Amino acid sequence: EAASFVRDGASVGIGGSTMSRTPMALIWQLIRARKKELSCSRCIISTDGDLLLGSGVSNHIVSSWFAQGILWGLSKVMRHHIEGGHARYDEWSHMGVGMRFRAGAMGVPFMPMRSMLGSDVGKKRPEAKEIDCPFTGEKLLLVPALNPDVALIHVQRCDAYGNGLQFMDIDLAMAANRVILTTERIVSNDQIRRSPDHTKIPFLCVDAVVEVPFGSAPHECYGVYEPMMNHLETYVKQVNGDPVGGMKKYLDQHVYGLKNWNEFLSLIGIDEIVAASRRGRSIFDD
Repeated sequence: EAASFVRDGASVGIGGSTMSRTPMALIWQLIRARKKELSCSRCIISTDGDLLLGSGVSNHIVSSWFAQGILWGLSKVMRHHIEGGHARYDEWSHMGVGMRFRAGAMGVPFMPMRSMLGSDVGKKRPEAKEIDCPFTGEKLLLVPALNPDVALIHVQRCDAYGNGLQFMDIDLAMAANRVILTTERIVSNDQIRRSPDHTKIPFLCVDAVVEVPFGSAPHECYGVYEPMMNHLETYVKQVNGDPVGGMKKYLDQHVYGLKNWNEFLSLIGIDEIVAASRRGRSIFDD
């Protein structure tokens, strides 16, 4: 039901970074719903980008790095789709993506910055504009605001109103027109009030809350579980060996052929999930 907020052709902001707090359950549902022509933005995108391109759900990625993970480097699925002209990839710097979300969150049309000046990244982005500062005369780069139609964010815990705990994505949540929040667990509002300094996503910008345990699997959810590396290693070998056929096989087995998210988790395996949880536990899961 929450995934129905995402219309074909929408711009979608994805929370987390690389393999951390990826809203995989939501992405899994978008693929099952066979959404089309989504423009997806994320600070650093990983195997979630593979799945979005390989399934045909997205034809446009905005990010600062597109890799399957530090261990495996650049995604061969991405290279197949981008180099083959099947999809578009807009590359910004890490700071560039963050500042675009910051501008969107602040309600201003652009944000000035220095970090891409002198690099080819800024030169290859026609949306970025160099100016001379009217106050100091120094050269600055202006990056346009990024306001996704919908933001998909996974958090460690939140209450039923959408007050959520996590350590980034504040700007994304405030910049997006709608926010879908998945959470490892829903807790009482009283518990949220006991530690208000831990609440970063405020209820006022959240449109839907869904409790999805292990909603970032096989990626990590900081303080709750670490990445499920055996599953990821098997996935990477399969799709890198055959970016088209390997991806189709993975989607058929792990997305389209299943009834629900719990069946996907069962394919990862209880042993790997328990091990990832044991490694990842921290005070943030108290």
